[in-house]
Amino acid sequence: MPRQARIDGAGALHHIICRGIERKEIFSDDLDRDDFVSRLETVLIQTSTRCYAWALIPNHFHLLLQTGSVPVATVMCKLLTGYATKFNRRHGRHGHLFQNRYKSILCQEEPYLLELVRYIHLNPLRAGVVSTLEELRGYRYCGHSRIIARKSDPWIAAEQVLARFGNSMKASRKAYEAFVADGVAHGERNDLIGGGLFRSADGWSAVMSARSAGIFLKSDERILGDSDFVDRILESADEEMERRMRYRHQGVDLDKLAKIVAEVLGVEPAELEAPGRQPHRVQARSLYCYWAVRELGTTATTLAKRFKLTQPAISLAVGRGERLVAENGWCLDGFLG
Repeated sequence: MPRQARIDGAGALHHIICRGIERKEIFSDDLDRDDFVSRLETVLIQTSTRCYAWALIPNHFHLLLQTGSVPVATVMCKLLTGYATKFNRRHGRHGHLFQNRYKSILCQEEPYLLELVRYIHLNPLRAGVVSTLEELRGYRYCGHSRIIARKSDPWIAAEQVLARFGNSMKASRKAYEAFVADGVAHGERNDLIGGGLFRSADGWSAVMSARSAGIFLKSDERILGDSDFVDRILESADEEMERRMRYRHQGVDLDKLAKIVAEVLGVEPAELEAPGRQPHRVQARSLYCYWAVRELGTTATTLAKRFKLTQPAISLAVGRGERLVAENGWCLDGFLG
């Protein structure tokens, strides 16, 4: 059975679960963990990706990410490739470190965000990495310890999490900790990591009741949310795929896109790839990068090679292009004639 494509989009919330191949350890010691966290911090800042929760367990890790200027798949590729290369070199091993494909679940923000934050941050306790909630407070390789700290890391969305518990930081931290502590009794939450109908309908009893009433709920193993949310996401994903296929049939490749952008902004196509940070060139490259990534599905790596820039520079360009499109109300379809 072919793999289903990943679903993503600006602002999408993803629960990422990545395990070691054959469930073997991917973190042998603190040097490994520190290297992973350093790489995670770098790539999240470079791509403006927001992290609400994270936890490292010896043979797997969890992340709760919100898509920023580049797709989460690009973020994960950069993170996993760099870490695996360093891990193999350091430990004298060869071959794959991670399972072939990490699990990525697109999540409905309400009511799941806080539930996922709690679930992920309790993972070290459930896995026996720490023995008590007090130990969890000091565990450096989990977002819980960073959220309750007075000074959080810039790549962790601690303030956004705490804001959901009140206006005062002190009171919010106390309420957040109480919320996490209440989750210990819940044990494993397969409804937050499994797939499909069971998850989006509050269990099989609800599913069977709905079917008895002639109601068939929309579901998908890549999505955590109610039926309406699943339906909207799948419809949006189908529309995006159809749009990209339409562009392909119309012959809209990167070279044609350069001509379209040049016409829109009144510059020569050569200006896009010319070196320099003159405002008109930066603007043209930004619009080009945004449409290439969002509309044609081009990777940041491909654009980085084309423009002889770094991937972080491409990510920034995509962000500028997005603002440019929003300010002017531009749509690529409108310039295809």
